[in-house]
Amino acid sequence: MKFEAPRGTHDILPSEQPRWRHVLGEFERLCHLYGYRRIDTPVFEETELFARTSGQGSDVVTKEMYTFEDRGDRSLTLRAEATAPIVRAYLEHGLHREPQPQKLYTHETIYRYGRPQKGRYREHWQFDVEAIGSEDPALDAEVIQLYDSLLGRLGVTEYRLELNSIGDAECRPAYLDRLRPWLEEHAGELDEATREQASRNPLRALDNIAAKPPEVREVLRQAPTIGDSLCAACQDHFADVRRYLDAYGVPYEVVPTLVRGLDYYTRTTWEFVGPESGSQSTLSGGGRYDGLAEELGGAHTPGVGFGAGIERLLLALEDAGVEPPPEEGIDVFFICEEGADRTGVLAKVAALRAAGMRAEADFAGRSVKGQRTQASRLGAERVVVVGADTDLSEVTA
Repeated sequence: MKFEAPRGTHDILPSEQPRWRHVLGEFERLCHLYGYRRIDTPVFEETELFARTSGQGSDVVTKEMYTFEDRGDRSLTLRAEATAPIVRAYLEHGLHREPQPQKLYTHETIYRYGRPQKGRYREHWQFDVEAIGSEDPALDAEVIQLYDSLLGRLGVTEYRLELNSIGDAECRPAYLDRLRPWLEEHAGELDEATREQASRNPLRALDNIAAKPPEVREVLRQAPTIGDSLCAACQDHFADVRRYLDAYGVPYEVVPTLVRGLDYYTRTTWEFVGPESGSQSTLSGGGRYDGLAEELGGAHTPGVGFGAGIERLLLALEDAGVEPPPEEGIDVFFICEEGADRTGVLAKVAALRAAGMRAEADFAGRSVKGQRTQASRLGAERVVVVGADTDLSEVTA
């Protein structure tokens, strides 16, 4: 039998690890600079957590979730997105009783069933940043600027920030009253998938326009925009977000048709878009979710955050020609000649490792020449040749 990784998953090989460590390290350093603390949630949650917050008619719930029953007949779902579990943890563990906002981050696996594509896996890794407990538009700008700063630190320059406001529960219904009949009027110009989305939730027909057929994209860009329906509070909030982004020096483009695919988003929404076309172009997406905690049984608790696929970011680094950091070599490699005290050599290796040095020896029965080649492969800073008469007590590294 021949086993392979399940379709839509991938192995992260040793040769790829330096770039992964570099990207993860830069992300964590940046989060610490901004005062965000690490949080981790379980890889599976109660199915209702995602169904209730993402929207029963969303693509995530209807087509993409990995849902199963455990031995206790409980319906569980592999982590389909990161925000709802983090807000669940915020409420469950009383983080609302600590100083607000709670600034949290994580990087973890996300599970979505879909057609695997370049940089798009059924199991993929994602950065996530959440600021919970404040409706200050300066927080919207901060989390946006954080990811913009990460791209700059890593050397990614070919991207744009798309920005919009989708209003809130006060003003969005009026917009939907305009959008719904417009979609019905133009149904014949839309593809079947978009018509299906519109029947479930008119706003969702505008989600991920870049991935739709070109002729459908052109039609949807003529749809009524929510900007004309925003209430005064949402208009002021969006104006403040843009003002803070201007102060940060973060360029952006207001895209009136930009929405997010999950029901809990309100007000500010955004995407960082790379140079590729279609759904593979999105590097990161986020928004404000001021009603999510209430959906989970908590008090009104505003929040804002984003998710960013790590595999997509790594592809952007490759496209930008950013070289991966070199693999770190070892400190010392012991070469054993014929008759050498191999037991003593391995004891010496163990002692050096205990002292914090990266020490190695041969474990493949290589010749002396082969051992020298292996030491070179491992980037050994120093090579110690041990012969039959070598006194290991005199060997220092």
